[in-house]
Amino acid sequence: MEVQQFYYDNKVVKNFLYATMFWGVVGMLVGLLLAFMFLFPNLTDGISWLSFGRLRPLHTNAVIFAFVGNAIFAGVYYSTQRLLKARMYSDVLSKINFWGWQLIIVGAAITLPLGFSTSKEYAELEWPFDIAIAVVWVVFGANLIGTMIKRRQRHLYVAIWFYIATFVTVAVLHIFNSLEVPVSAFKSYSVYAGVQDALVQWWYGHNAVAFFLTTPFLGLMYYFVPKAANRPVYSYRLSIIHFWSLIFIYIWAGPHHLLYTALPEWAQNLGVAFSVMLLMPSWGGMINGLLTLRGAWDKVRTDPVLKFMVVAITGYGMATFEGPMLSLKNVNAIGHFTDWIIAHVHVGALAWNGFLAFGMIYWLIPRLFKTKLHSIGLANFHFWIGTLGIIMYALPLYVAGFTQASMWKQFNPDGTLVYGNFLETVTEIMPMYWMRAIGGTLYLTGMLVLVYNVIITAKNGSKVTDELAEAPALQNVSKSRVGGEGWHSWLERKPVRLTIYATIAILIGGIVQIVPTIMVKSNIPTISSVKPYTPLELEGRDIYIREGCVGCHSQMVRPFRSEVERYGDYSKAGEFVYDHPFLWGSKRTGPDLHRIGGKYSDNWHFNHFYDPQSTSSGSIMPSYKWFITNKLDKSITETKMEAMVTLGVPYTEEDIANAQQNMLEQGTKIEQNLYADPDFAATYEAEKAAGGEDFVEMRNREIVAVIAYMQRLGTDINVTDLEE
Repeated sequence: MEVQQFYYDNKVVKNFLYATMFWGVVGMLVGLLLAFMFLFPNLTDGISWLSFGRLRPLHTNAVIFAFVGNAIFAGVYYSTQRLLKARMYSDVLSKINFWGWQLIIVGAAITLPLGFSTSKEYAELEWPFDIAIAVVWVVFGANLIGTMIKRRQRHLYVAIWFYIATFVTVAVLHIFNSLEVPVSAFKSYSVYAGVQDALVQWWYGHNAVAFFLTTPFLGLMYYFVPKAANRPVYSYRLSIIHFWSLIFIYIWAGPHHLLYTALPEWAQNLGVAFSVMLLMPSWGGMINGLLTLRGAWDKVRTDPVLKFMVVAITGYGMATFEGPMLSLKNVNAIGHFTDWIIAHVHVGALAWNGFLAFGMIYWLIPRLFKTKLHSIGLANFHFWIGTLGIIMYALPLYVAGFTQASMWKQFNPDGTLVYGNFLETVTEIMPMYWMRAIGGTLYLTGMLVLVYNVIITAKNGSKVTDELAEAPALQNVSKSRVGGEGWHSWLERKPVRLTIYATIAILIGGIVQIVPTIMVKSNIPTISSVKPYTPLELEGRDIYIREGCVGCHSQMVRPFRSEVERYGDYSKAGEFVYDHPFLWGSKRTGPDLHRIGGKYSDNWHFNHFYDPQSTSSGSIMPSYKWFITNKLDKSITETKMEAMVTLGVPYTEEDIANAQQNMLEQGTKIEQNLYADPDFAATYEAEKAAGGEDFVEMRNREIVAVIAYMQRLGTDINVTDLEE
């Protein structure tokens, strides 16, 4: 049998590892800054691009797609070549994958702080980046599949199955969730509205966690844990069950993010049922990973790589137990919108993704540089300080979540809320926010220790070069099953067929849930009094989106006695039919805003945005002084309305032609209302006198558009409308 010599491409692995560490530090630094903003809300006062709402999506994108994403590519490129006994299909595609991904990350780091955001969770980047992500992802997939085709290893190992499912599913999720109508170079509107947009977004959002933060890391677990432990995977049969049941069930679970909302009841219940079932395959994977270490526990005590991997797999088990539990309606009623969800997410991110990435880095770097790790002691220090950081981050937020839920729902004997002022629930949990910031500091410290350890190791080692390998050429693969061969063993020789079957498995759930919600009109009952936003309200809504207000405020009053008492009538599906995108939110750092319209005067809103503490003592909301000074950009209002018309919003030609005049008239009314405050009138008149030619009338400033939007929220319906 002919033995062929070839070279593994280690340089691309090294590049992705460097990017993983660099962006990990950046993403965690931004996260730590955000944690301290809860404690010092005016920390970046007056600097719009450093405001909480703009930095939050930067943090999530940097950690998920920059830190974790680069770690995925590093591990996949290293393990795939060795599992398939072949160099990656194309060095050019590898380089396009690397540099294209980094350029997208840099673009995100620039545009998100500037306010270019769709506001959709984990999909905030605007349409040019959506196209770029799709292109780079296809390049990655082509490289992966091309390598399978030219492989020298007959069977595809379990890790490769998970890589295939990751490529296919992320592509499907990204493309369908990112369907949008561009308005300008960095502005677009989702093609879906309200309830439909919410379902598609959380079909994407939940499965971005599933197929970007879970399935590729399970593939890495199946490769690196046996390598580090020098033990075979515990159960091949369990890995088959784990893979197919996980990818089939996971895709159905998205609606559990929307329980007790305006989403149709059948879709909510479907999400709950599959979320509960998800516990079994998830824990099957955890058990397979942990039992792979049987007989290697002595090594775990001394080897920092295995320590990181054990905690990572345990964190995966904890997060995948908690997810199904939180999908139970009675538990979700307590946890949703609270800091419990933040704790849950970070157990998965910090332990499962972070620690597995750290273990992989500590294992790979000495092998790439052909040397020993500079300091085992520092790696062990990183492990312990990182573990302590996770505990100090998560546990206080669990306490905060339970505290919030309890305080929000308590009633006096006379039927009034015990804590009628939302701020009382915020001030109560401030000590937990301090502990979270300390935990985050410890975790980041561990990350910096890793970077130092890697730099010294690299300096002491050899230059990374392509690694010589040899393997016999793969002979013709039989198309039919060989005698005694199991069906899955046969399927492992068929990468194209395996890819097709995986695609079918993930498409079934999406089709069953999404198609009826989009195609069947009766799922979203219309309400006659609900009208499109006025041009000024539409501009105000876009500013709300730009500033990331949805990161702290929900717009979804659930049908609970406590919420109806606190906020007003519960939200109806028909109220959101013109909302492109939906803005229901995921977390209440501040109160729900869906019924805020008409509750406060225009002056109150003006003062609240200028100095939140002046209207709400103890508020941790930052100020938005630039709303008052920025001139409102009305240059593309008509283009925005025309885009909305293509999406089914019933603006008439007359509405569009009169947009500028309507904005001026509505803005003038709000300006006149502001004059009711003597302090405003005196300050404004003095500013007008000193402004000269550069003076901009208040009616033409951003604050007026935002006030218009605030005053519109939740005012479209009343009881008689619903009876109609």
